[in-house]
Amino acid sequence: MAEIIQRDGTWAFDGTTVRITPGLHRSVSLFRQTYGEIVVPLEAVAGIVFEPERKRGRLRMRLREGADPLLQATGGRLPDAADPYRLVVDIDRSGVAEYVADEIRRALLLDQVPGGPTKTYLLPGPPVPVSVRSSDGTVSFDGTQVRIDWSDTSDRVKRATGPRIIHIGDLVQVEWLPNSGYEDGFLRFVTREAAFSKLPPEKDPYALDLWGSARRDLLTALVATAVTARLPHPSARTGSDYADRRQLTAAVPPQADHHDVLLQRLRELGELHRDGVLTDEEFAMTKAAVLRGF
Repeated sequence: MAEIIQRDGTWAFDGTTVRITPGLHRSVSLFRQTYGEIVVPLEAVAGIVFEPERKRGRLRMRLREGADPLLQATGGRLPDAADPYRLVVDIDRSGVAEYVADEIRRALLLDQVPGGPTKTYLLPGPPVPVSVRSSDGTVSFDGTQVRIDWSDTSDRVKRATGPRIIHIGDLVQVEWLPNSGYEDGFLRFVTREAAFSKLPPEKDPYALDLWGSARRDLLTALVATAVTARLPHPSARTGSDYADRRQLTAAVPPQADHHDVLLQRLRELGELHRDGVLTDEEFAMTKAAVLRGF
């Protein structure tokens, strides 16, 4: 067993897996503490390096492309403090860090683990159900569908469309950009019908506009990862696959209650338009979004 314990967390390697446990210190990011322990199989590791510095060093582990839904969903945009594959190491523990890195590299060599992309996810992502409250609303995922409930501060176009429910079979991909504290971020669920929508996140009923607490909004990556883990792996996403899924969805008859809800929602939008709450442009845009959603 090769193990290093630091304030940021603990890395333990038993020859087959690297167990990464976040630290409990208040300096550890909320995202890391919420995401919890990560068990990385050796076959998912592409490499590891210890980077010594004057006062401290860093262990950095690189995973194979396509191995982890977290990295797939966040696209390398996680802040360093929230990156589970980065460990800050005190200078007096440099020797231990080097030992851990050497042991993992030796195992990679002995097991002849390839460094190329994977064809399946080798890590499971966060468990479901998962729910996160952000600056724009609450987003939840139960393994089969995404639900977005807008907050009182959401754009009125979004609030006019009502809660958004998106079935996993209708999703093409998830797009995520963190709120940096200087620039807004977003979490967008891309469906086949809305794939070419050019609506900005603050008005897109399929997107959460992340503009509030950067620390809290970062938790939306949990939902992005959980959904990504249940979408087709990037290596399997082909045009024919989407065409087959589209035909399958089209073959399923709509439920009767969906029709009633649609008519009610359109009547509500009409009343908002007549009362002057929605402009002509907002009414047309929101009506189109509601029709796409059904």
